[in-house]
Amino acid sequence: MKTWFKHIKPAPLTETVQSRDSLIYFYHYVNFLGWMPPKDPVKRFLCRIWICFVFLGAFYLPFGIMLSYIMDISNLSAGEFLTSLQVAVNGFGAVCKSTSLCILLWRMDKVKELMDQLDKCWRTDGERQKIHNMVALCNYILVLFGIVYFGYTQATFLSYTLNGKPPWSVYNPFFDWRIGKLEFWTQALLEETTMSFAAVQNLVSDTYTLLFLIIMRTHYGLLKGHVERLRRDLSKTESENYDDLVSCILEHKLILSCCQSMRPIISATIFVQFLLVGIILGITLVNIFFFSTFWEAVSSFVYLVAVLMETFPFCYICNMFIDDCYDMSNAIFTSNWMDAEPRYKSTLIFFMTNTQRPFMFTAGGIFPITVQSNVVVSKKTNSYMNIAYV
Repeated sequence: MKTWFKHIKPAPLTETVQSRDSLIYFYHYVNFLGWMPPKDPVKRFLCRIWICFVFLGAFYLPFGIMLSYIMDISNLSAGEFLTSLQVAVNGFGAVCKSTSLCILLWRMDKVKELMDQLDKCWRTDGERQKIHNMVALCNYILVLFGIVYFGYTQATFLSYTLNGKPPWSVYNPFFDWRIGKLEFWTQALLEETTMSFAAVQNLVSDTYTLLFLIIMRTHYGLLKGHVERLRRDLSKTESENYDDLVSCILEHKLILSCCQSMRPIISATIFVQFLLVGIILGITLVNIFFFSTFWEAVSSFVYLVAVLMETFPFCYICNMFIDDCYDMSNAIFTSNWMDAEPRYKSTLIFFMTNTQRPFMFTAGGIFPITVQSNVVVSKKTNSYMNIAYV
């Protein structure tokens, strides 16, 4: 257990740590899902079968819930209906997010190579310590998300099975769970297993955006420190100072290349989340306030927290990243350039001009990913609450 959770604490400076270590737990989950098949032909074939099995469960979950409405709607209470509906709506979105991430996962491998180049820009023990802290933070965040996501599945499983009902009312064409205890527990465990796989896929597709931007912000902060120290070392010649400036420009270019590589995946994922978040929040709140027992409301509240964690943290970090871009431009302008040679000044102006345009992620290439956008799409919740109240 200690070995598994050792990455949530900053490693000592005596240990070698890379930026890609921030994604250790992320890739544990990716390997579990089979999204990175091995090179061995036999293992690769078995991995393909496992991927099909996992995706089959993810695809069937929302459709199975919808089928239960058609085949068994008369036996569902309002609370059971809304509990399964909130999962069904999110399930369709989860399938879209997971599929796009699985297809475009090669971009993550490309970004890891670029991060290895950024790691070569560390110059002091203080910068290494910041990277160590970043690695621990990213892995801690993934553990925290896992607790919330799997906490929801377990809370829903317990709250409904203890009341003698299956957790998500997924349609089962093979047997009727009402016949006896064996059928009931078989149904409940099948739903729990399917939902756990869906939770892993959701966890992976909802956290990679946040982890990636935390890594980029950390490297951007280190770059800002390099800029602030330009021409502060009096022992360096003008040629060496110019080389330092060029190194900063190349470092900035690497960060932008990482962001550009990840832009298509992030755009697709957040676009799907923005489309569904208002609907899911509305359904969940209606379920909590009007149709749930106490323990069912607890599980729905945990689900509500999980839904909010899908979008808000990343939108907040996006706002901070935009502010970092403006701060970088100010840091360049306030650096020690007044008495520099003309070549240095012209290059500095070029650098400052490029940093004045903040890198902004967009959802579906339509609207910017910011806290304001997240608030706008979440306002749909009021409409559903008003309809339920009336």
